[in-house]
Amino acid sequence: MPDSRAVSRRDALRYAAAVSAAAGLGAASLAHAPTAAAAAPTLIDYAMRQIPAQDIRAAGHAGVINYVSTSRPGSSFGAKPITLPYAQQLTAAGLIIVSNYQYGKPGGTAPSDFTRGYAGGVADAKTAWALHTAAGGGKSAPIFFSVDDDIDRGTWNNLALPWFRGINAVIGEMRTGIYAGVNPCQWAIEDGVIGRSSSPGKAWIWQTRSWSKGQIHPAAVLYQRVIDTASNPGPVVGGIRVDVNDVLAQDCGQWNKHP
Repeated sequence: MPDSRAVSRRDALRYAAAVSAAAGLGAASLAHAPTAAAAAPTLIDYAMRQIPAQDIRAAGHAGVINYVSTSRPGSSFGAKPITLPYAQQLTAAGLIIVSNYQYGKPGGTAPSDFTRGYAGGVADAKTAWALHTAAGGGKSAPIFFSVDDDIDRGTWNNLALPWFRGINAVIGEMRTGIYAGVNPCQWAIEDGVIGRSSSPGKAWIWQTRSWSKGQIHPAAVLYQRVIDTASNPGPVVGGIRVDVNDVLAQDCGQWNKHP
């Protein structure tokens, strides 16, 4: 995921919630609260390798956002894609799972996925859905597709939007989500290419702090608050550094809520 500056917990506290996290968020409730309130539940995302479920629980996280995509050429990430045995381990430990697709990356050995247009969206959605279902992913659960760059409206209209239309053609709008900064999240809603959460007012938006200018979209279900970089390392869980995401809705697209 993208580079960003170090993050203060004030970002999370501003959007904190009173939460009952029973049953893997199945009974959780979340509401805006003053900065003195307890922080929202958190999910971690990572690619280097599979982190044992007990380490994730010991670190106090409610679950994971894991990849339903393969590694780019020249790389070999142990957590891409999520596998059925690993998903079963996480679930048995009471952790929730959310699916994300990202193969290419700016400056990487494969171009950003959103640059591949409608046909690329069709191909990426087929790959994502096959890997998601092979790992036991919920049949009605969304997959968040990554716009891992600071794009303008022209790039959205000419490249990213056709890519999302291709994704919709395969898995449908209701199973399509977006990972991006605040602007593409808004455009995705306006153009009707992402689905809605069962939590009132929420949509399948996993928003990153990067490129968001301190704003959090009111419809976001997940917010990537801590982004691991070389200059600003994320917390270590199970021996590797991770990104940390605040859960902003009872229904954030977790598998166990979308069987």
